[in-house]
Amino acid sequence: MEHSPGFPDWRLIHRYDSLPDLPVLAEVDVLVVGAGAAGVAAATTAAEYGKSTLVIESYGFCGGAAVAGLSGTICGMYLASDRDPAPQQIVFGFTERFRAALARRGGVTGPQRYGKTWTVTHDPLAWSETADDLLQASGARTLFHTRVSGVIMDGDACRGVEITSAAGRSIVLAQRIIDASGDAAVIALAGYPYVFGDQGRIQNPTMFFRLGNVDVPRFLDYWGDDTINPPKVSEAIEAADAAARHALPRKKIWIFPTTHPRELLVNATRLTAHDGRMLNVIDPQDFTEAEILGRRQVREYAAFLRESVPGCEASYVMNTGVQVGVRQTRSIAGVHTLRNDDVLACRKQDDAICKVPWPIELHSGDKPKLHWLLDDYYEVPYLSLVPRQGENLIVAGRCLSAEHEALASARVTAQCFEYGRAAAVACVLSLDSGQPLRALQGRQVRAEMHRLGSAL
Repeated sequence: MEHSPGFPDWRLIHRYDSLPDLPVLAEVDVLVVGAGAAGVAAATTAAEYGKSTLVIESYGFCGGAAVAGLSGTICGMYLASDRDPAPQQIVFGFTERFRAALARRGGVTGPQRYGKTWTVTHDPLAWSETADDLLQASGARTLFHTRVSGVIMDGDACRGVEITSAAGRSIVLAQRIIDASGDAAVIALAGYPYVFGDQGRIQNPTMFFRLGNVDVPRFLDYWGDDTINPPKVSEAIEAADAAARHALPRKKIWIFPTTHPRELLVNATRLTAHDGRMLNVIDPQDFTEAEILGRRQVREYAAFLRESVPGCEASYVMNTGVQVGVRQTRSIAGVHTLRNDDVLACRKQDDAICKVPWPIELHSGDKPKLHWLLDDYYEVPYLSLVPRQGENLIVAGRCLSAEHEALASARVTAQCFEYGRAAAVACVLSLDSGQPLRALQGRQVRAEMHRLGSAL
């Protein structure tokens, strides 16, 4: 279901040749919208190439889904395998640079088993501090508590944005704009087409939480070394739900030990509207319902863990995400679309900018669907980051052009770091050559990504 929403009331478009009477806050080479994994990688990379760079973020910290949503893991670095008992990392580049920086401040665990693959868990404060340090060292300028409220258009080209903060409204003009909002916010404001999942059906949001005062060794003795729960836990959840002791809609849950000795990170909730329909968190009414239901479900799962899982008897909820974890909203209509069969076939592309070994992890309906890519990976082509309409805009993060199940694999954190770097490299090449982003050869971007350590 493709959307090209015309000019509904929520869109604010200014013409470049008749700018509103607002202060011009900055004129930059590269503007990055959003400071999650993709945005931090993009802004750091663009600034390190010597481009004047500004990144704006609606929260007061970097991190996006990893911190505000408390997703807490860097998924997508390791191969999945039935044969190899040890983690095999295949994604490097900015992803590894960030992981190593986290490790230096004690902010990330070693690899943890996740089904047939591996992941690592990070501390959210250490994540934000690591991002702050990288951005400041690169020379990029950061503005927190700021969001895009309009776009500056010159025909079909986006020349800048209107931003809004508690200080009021102002304008940022930019030669190139990287939409790392996760929601394709700038794309939508500019009126470029996008899709919502599979005919409007998107993945469920979730509310992560951290559980404190856990006897982690006792917990692991019972749970095992796989962060995905064993069958006995699913059976206990089903029994507690059936007996109406707790409302536990999701029967298969993930729990991760963290960098702290008596703490667990829990991914257990499944959020749908009170009437059972899908929640579209672009809509603030649905977003609000997800937040309220999410916190209630957290209390239910925390109570279940205290009653039923050894080591959790004296545990308590330390905090939830600042917001629900959002897996999917808008995806751009790109020059190239990553297809479901590209993922299933582990297809390689000569213009690709990122490897992806992560399974199709689809949270939609009654239970998560996992389709493993064993001992292999696919690659994401450069042009899936480029909208097929408009100029000067590129995306980075989970709003890339991808079919529904393909996105359920391609959306994870390790890959978002690499999309951000690829988008920044493309902006640099575009600025230096005078070519539009759409005219760049993906092989050029790939070669520069490889030179920077992405091991393509």
